[in-house]
Amino acid sequence: MAGTSAERPNIRQVAEIAGVSHMTVSRVMNDYPHIKEATRKRVLDVIDELGYRPNQAARALATQRTRRIGVLVESAASYGPTSILRALEFAARTSGYSVDSIALHGGDEVTPQDAIEHLTGQGIDALCIVAPRSSSLATIRKIAIAVPVLVVKPDKDPTFLTISIDQHAGAALAVDHLVSLGHRDVLHLAGPLDWLDARARERAFHARAKEWGMRERPIVVGDWSADFAYDYARGLRGLPDYTGVFVANDDMAIGLIHGFHERGISVPDDISVVGFDGVSLAAHALPPLTTVQQNFASLGAAAVDMLRAAIERRDIPNVTRIQPELVVRSSTSAPRGGR
Repeated sequence: MAGTSAERPNIRQVAEIAGVSHMTVSRVMNDYPHIKEATRKRVLDVIDELGYRPNQAARALATQRTRRIGVLVESAASYGPTSILRALEFAARTSGYSVDSIALHGGDEVTPQDAIEHLTGQGIDALCIVAPRSSSLATIRKIAIAVPVLVVKPDKDPTFLTISIDQHAGAALAVDHLVSLGHRDVLHLAGPLDWLDARARERAFHARAKEWGMRERPIVVGDWSADFAYDYARGLRGLPDYTGVFVANDDMAIGLIHGFHERGISVPDDISVVGFDGVSLAAHALPPLTTVQQNFASLGAAAVDMLRAAIERRDIPNVTRIQPELVVRSSTSAPRGGR
């Protein structure tokens, strides 16, 4: 009967047609280094021609690997963590791995330890922790984890592999842009400071503002939501004395612009606004939002490369920070004369 396992191509048939050993075929499929490119191409061509697909269960027994990566996500409803998860899933899939994920939510009874025990119980080969809070990371440090662990966080860590978008560089891009337009008094609307990314952006903002000799002023701490920033702007009693705002994410930046509009404050004529993330709606805000674009696709690909290297006991790629990009739109301009 067509399609039965008896008629499916096997690894020895691939090896015979390609003129190599079955071990070489296995090494090609597991992306081992030190294989000649001509040999790799010949084996892959035969695999494609025959439509060979390995038996995943048998391969897991032979290699003691499941080719599964576990992902623990803080607040998957937020744009950044969601985008990183999608990027990880895509990069893993194109590398022959799958992703099992679990999200933590505020007020949820699931603890970081519960989530990690669930994922490791699925037989994952490695664990990736996305957008952690400092409190969650402190808990995770106390948990014995028997697989390689990578944390998406702004700074290096003695315990885990790390990778991130360069938050410090991103904040500097925002401040430098506002300074280049003539702004010297800028407010920072921060995210929740228990979030490591929010803390990194806040520290980088202050450091860069100090380098430029800008006026020091207290920050406003938000909760990542457009509603918070909208309410903050609506609560203003008049035109603020600052001329620009660096906002820790695009959702809050869009809410801030909305609130300014309802208070009769024009963006960018009265106040310039710069966001952070690069959400697709930023291009369609009124006015379109200047923002720091995070390259989540590159982050996901680099994270999977690092985890695969750790799983396969190869040298870990030395790529720990992905550079962001400033996208200039209509929400920023030179401050009005006299401000």
